[in-house]
Amino acid sequence: MLVILDATDHAILAALQVDGRRTNAALAEEVHLSPSACLRRIRRLEDEGIIAGYVALLDRGKVDRGTTVFVEISLDSQQEELLDRFEAAVRLVPEVMSCYLMAGNSDYLLKVAVADVADYERIHRTYMARLPGVAQLRSSFALRTVTESTAVGFASGR
Repeated sequence: MLVILDATDHAILAALQVDGRRTNAALAEEVHLSPSACLRRIRRLEDEGIIAGYVALLDRGKVDRGTTVFVEISLDSQQEELLDRFEAAVRLVPEVMSCYLMAGNSDYLLKVAVADVADYERIHRTYMARLPGVAQLRSSFALRTVTESTAVGFASGR
């Protein structure tokens, strides 16, 4: 169900996406609310599932996962049971940061964080090549991150 958000909700969400650890008092001041009104809005956004959780974002390079690989995977069948098995198996690969079911040339697109090419080779042999129903696998290494965000943007007026 789509939840209607106003400009103040957008401001709260934008601020929390930049710094989810800021105090309620600082956030309330930034969005021009009283602390109690701000906290009520945050609780409502959490209760409605708009705020799904809070996390720590890591510098992948500093934890030896500085290489990003995008993997396009085509399966040998589109049977629902195979899709379910593939998705359950890919969730168990710790280096997979995201996995999307796609329309187009491949069935799935994975974003994988690894240390380097040798690390990806290990992951490829250990996990990728053994995923259920894989017919074709194409890997592309990112040379440099130009922009990356975890924040959902809100166009003004929407």
